[in-house]
Amino acid sequence: MKNPFKYFFSKEAQEGYVPNRDLFAYAVGLAGQNMTYSFQTSWWYYFCTTILRIDPVKVGYVQGASRVWDAVNDPLVGALIDRRRCKSGEKLRPYLIKTPPFIAILSVILFCNFHLSENAALGIIVVVYLAWDMIYSVQDVALWGMIALSSPHSHERSRVSQWVTIGAGAGSALVSAFLLLDSQSFRDAAGLSESAVILIGALIFGFGGEMISMSAYKTKELVHIDEKPKENIWQAITVLRHNKTLLLISLARFFGMMLSGIDWKYFFKSSVSFNIGGLTLDGETSELVYSTVCGIPGAVALLFAMPVIDKIGGMKKLLITSECINIVLRIISYFVGFTSAPRIIIVTVLMAAAQVLLNMKDIAHRSLTSDSIDYIEWKTGQRTEGISFSVQNLISKLSDAGKSIVKGYIMRYIGYDSSLDLKNQGEKFNKAQWPLFILSPVVGAVLYVIIIAFINDDKEQKAFIEKELRSRRGTPEEEKAEVL
Repeated sequence: MKNPFKYFFSKEAQEGYVPNRDLFAYAVGLAGQNMTYSFQTSWWYYFCTTILRIDPVKVGYVQGASRVWDAVNDPLVGALIDRRRCKSGEKLRPYLIKTPPFIAILSVILFCNFHLSENAALGIIVVVYLAWDMIYSVQDVALWGMIALSSPHSHERSRVSQWVTIGAGAGSALVSAFLLLDSQSFRDAAGLSESAVILIGALIFGFGGEMISMSAYKTKELVHIDEKPKENIWQAITVLRHNKTLLLISLARFFGMMLSGIDWKYFFKSSVSFNIGGLTLDGETSELVYSTVCGIPGAVALLFAMPVIDKIGGMKKLLITSECINIVLRIISYFVGFTSAPRIIIVTVLMAAAQVLLNMKDIAHRSLTSDSIDYIEWKTGQRTEGISFSVQNLISKLSDAGKSIVKGYIMRYIGYDSSLDLKNQGEKFNKAQWPLFILSPVVGAVLYVIIIAFINDDKEQKAFIEKELRSRRGTPEEEKAEVL
């Protein structure tokens, strides 16, 4: 077997286009941003329905409508970014220092309980959420778009994608620790309400995460196009029609994310409680153990992602293989069940195994997207980091919008009553939790695999395009060495 560490300590990694110190700063910045995003996406819907006591259907419509509206704006934001250069001559980097302070403040306001009526609370939510989401879009496009500008070499960009994905995953994993603060035992010991604890979480992960995200500003743009773009906004958007790879990835992600089921915390808080050797594990503790155990194998696997992807046969094959394994293991887990500690342990092990390859999917998405930007430059002469990575935001928001609306109706159908605690919901609600938790993502995974199968991931074509682009850009001779 090839030595996996050659990808970290090789001459190319040490002397390549992205210095390790810059790559580390970039990864830390993504960790901070994902702390903010993961806390918001994991706890905001729950906060609105259980702390503010707002009807879940109304929350679903507010979140869904806000996401759709902001998703419409994302391509415009991306196109505007593609058409302009900052005073420094850079395209994306300045946004990494300008946007975080605004997002940090709004992230805290989103989790403030002003003790207002339902309609008044909804009104504040709409305004603050829209502002948060729109500014966050600019930051997100800039952060992820930097992958495509980090190097003119596909394999070097894959290395960058690998490590920033590790950083993003670390940020998300840190948010899981909040379950300890939200546990009933901690709240009782600290004398804090759940509302106060969630606000503390917003200060730590929302505000604090955005301050950490500014570390990414140290990253340099190493792909330079001196000529100012001549196309108008509409032309910048319509150039995407040439990017089959990006469109297929976006469609696959849309179905995969939208059909990914109801949040974990509803299942664990309402259905899971075990006594092991006299030690009682409540829902919050069980969820923390589950998410931690599931996350560790996938996090460790990211360190070896590049050799694993090469062995599997490339980015496309990784995407298909990971979801096929996920489908099989989820179906097995459903029949194993969760009604005893041994069963939930088996399920946890199976889902942890699924995460080994699933955690590498984002590396493949970002690497393939960056390669597709090179393809568009080769075909049309335009660089499309802004519009291409704004599509990533658009898909995330559209799928979240669809998921929020569907989730609201599912919660109503299974009898969820926002005026009652999760432990006091009816039998229909409780019975639905297990299949929703373990099987609903299978539907999205099947559609994802079918769509990804149509992507063209040709290594020879990539090498040819890189060579052509180096010639067009007049890249200095010392930067023309091929990455092994």
